[in-house]
Amino acid sequence: MLKLYTNTEFLTETHRKEVFPLLFDLHYLKNSELLNYYQFVDDASKSDVIVFPIDYTSFLKFRNAFGNLQKLAKEDEKPIWIYTGGDYGFTNYIKNSYTFRLSGFDSKLSNTTFVIPSFVNDPYTSYLPQGFSTLKKENEPTIGFVGHANSSILKYSKEVLNHFKYKLKISFLGKLADAQSFYPSSIKRANYLKKLQLSKGLQTNFILRNHYRAGVQTELEKQKSAKAFYNNMYSNAYTFCSRGVGNFSVRFYETLAVGRIPILLNTDCRLPLNDIIDWDKHIVILNDKKKASFEEQILDFHNSKSDSEFEELQKSNRKLWEIYLMRPSYFIKIHDAFLNKINKNG
Repeated sequence: MLKLYTNTEFLTETHRKEVFPLLFDLHYLKNSELLNYYQFVDDASKSDVIVFPIDYTSFLKFRNAFGNLQKLAKEDEKPIWIYTGGDYGFTNYIKNSYTFRLSGFDSKLSNTTFVIPSFVNDPYTSYLPQGFSTLKKENEPTIGFVGHANSSILKYSKEVLNHFKYKLKISFLGKLADAQSFYPSSIKRANYLKKLQLSKGLQTNFILRNHYRAGVQTELEKQKSAKAFYNNMYSNAYTFCSRGVGNFSVRFYETLAVGRIPILLNTDCRLPLNDIIDWDKHIVILNDKKKASFEEQILDFHNSKSDSEFEELQKSNRKLWEIYLMRPSYFIKIHDAFLNKINKNG
């Protein structure tokens, strides 16, 4: 069991939306499974880890509380766990700290950075009442996609403007986030999808939206849109996934939750638990720098599977999401990794 010390004054309704995800389960939900692995202590010297209670950029504003936890960690030689949320995340250089974040660029992230999955709800409890079952292998891969993909000049102009605003925040308003070069995600996504649609060896079933979440306004529209999204994912063995504003894809985790096979466009992504999970066995990773076309890369993966292996892969991906990528499951794996580290150093 890992013993955690944090400033519990921040574990209130005021900070509920920005709390470190593990603390959310332990404090607000009191998840019984996680409580077998983690325990709060009220003395920092008796802890294994000191945890910044809320998102780094928010916690930094409370200078006394921030400084006190950092001081305790230094005095007692305790590692610090830091959560930095949002599309971009923030790289910090605090000694003996470990950063948990949604995104970043693998080539730039240290080995003390842990990528958190996008924690999505189980689609089979809300949108797919038929329950999980596998699809049989077909001669041509069936690829689905429902979502925002717009390559118009107006959309490009909006993305340029949004990036300019982001740069201003970093430069002049002191917003803590890693700098990123301009990446018009909707434009690029639309172009990649078009390339797949033109491929003769693939079956594509795409529903392209001009607006995020189809511009829904009401709860009923939201439910209808989400159901169409998941039905498309359920009906196709593969789903195309590429980054959005941040360098990660929520759709990637949704595809695994459905028990299907993500086709991930590699934009220097770091995937969660990459030292534990052999991701190449579970997903198609597209590299636009390879000589092989996207079609060839997908067909190479698809044709490497027998009929039975293809169905087993879908079962394996569903199980992967349940065992590694749901919030409690993920932090159990993190617990085991840190406990091994402590025992080795002890």
